[in-house]
Amino acid sequence: MSADLYIAFVISSFLLAAVPGPDNMFVLAQSALFGAKAGLLVVCGLCLGLLVQTVCAALGLAALVAALPPLFWTIKIAGALYLLYLAYLAVRHARDLSDKPQVSALTKGSLVRRGFIMNITNPKVQIFFLAFFPQFVLPGTVGGQLAFYMIVLGLTFMVATLLVFAAVALAAGYLSARLQGQSFTTVLNYISALLFTVLALLTLAT
Repeated sequence: MSADLYIAFVISSFLLAAVPGPDNMFVLAQSALFGAKAGLLVVCGLCLGLLVQTVCAALGLAALVAALPPLFWTIKIAGALYLLYLAYLAVRHARDLSDKPQVSALTKGSLVRRGFIMNITNPKVQIFFLAFFPQFVLPGTVGGQLAFYMIVLGLTFMVATLLVFAAVALAAGYLSARLQGQSFTTVLNYISALLFTVLALLTLAT
């Protein structure tokens, strides 16, 4: 892999991470609901998911998923159902606010798990890796060398995602903290539920 190709990949990774999509919209919603620290934990979960996706791409498992439509759709449906479950939780939290002054806090593990499940149940990430990464590898690269380059590119993409998504989490958490109030939190829960539902539908439709 040449230095020019790698620099181009780094720039492309930051730009792609900044483009609004399901993952950063998910981070935005969670950070607005539970604060910047919670958002950062979700980002950590997403990045752990990217690490798994990177290993899958390097070992050829991503290509296997792409070649088996039933497996591909099973993962997609699982991801959509999980998003609908989060939408249900957001609605339930909104309704509970009539009796509770604040949304129940989530554990650190549950926040990381949310981000991780959100990523690994999105098979489109695997397809994206297969389509995007090879463009930055010299033609003729095969075998262990190709796997090594895929891991390097995956880790680079993960770092770019971590930095961009962390900025999103901090900004959303800061703005949310400035707008504290029961009415605001209730509305925010319903908006988050709508967002999760839309993401679930988009997961199935695309």
